[in-house]
Amino acid sequence: MEARAFVRRHTTLGVPPYLPEIRLHLASDAFALWERTEQEAGDGRVADPPFWAFPWAGGQALARHLLDNPELVRGRRVLDLAAGSGLVAIVAATCGAACVIANEIDPYAAAAIELNATANGVMVTVDLRDLLDQHVDADVVLAGDVFYSREMARRMIAFLERSRSGAPTSS
Repeated sequence: MEARAFVRRHTTLGVPPYLPEIRLHLASDAFALWERTEQEAGDGRVADPPFWAFPWAGGQALARHLLDNPELVRGRRVLDLAAGSGLVAIVAATCGAACVIANEIDPYAAAAIELNATANGVMVTVDLRDLLDQHVDADVVLAGDVFYSREMARRMIAFLERSRSGAPTSS
């Protein structure tokens, strides 16, 4: 099934906690949705959890901080890493960022980000590549909920340190 249709079918447009300004396609049951993604794949593999269907605490806090301090991103080129639903990217665009890239590796997340950006009337570009070993040209790098495993934390910290210093990535 096409990813956008899947997201529409298994979520409801709602308001994330603490962010009444924003609308997201949200799921009510993480485990049921996770099972559905595995059924859709049909190849017996364990699918990634549907991180894109829920507003995670770090992303909520970062989004609220940006809404309360829009000057942090206004007029700047923004990259949102492990964007999930696109919540933080959408808020950055709402706050007047010059351009916003939401980075994800899950095609369902990409579909959710596109649908959520449309629901909020903002433009967000989705990049479905693993960018953690690359140099990315952005003024602001946002990372709300990215330390969910040791390996991911190690890669994220290295990427964020390179981004902060402006050093190119060596692979």
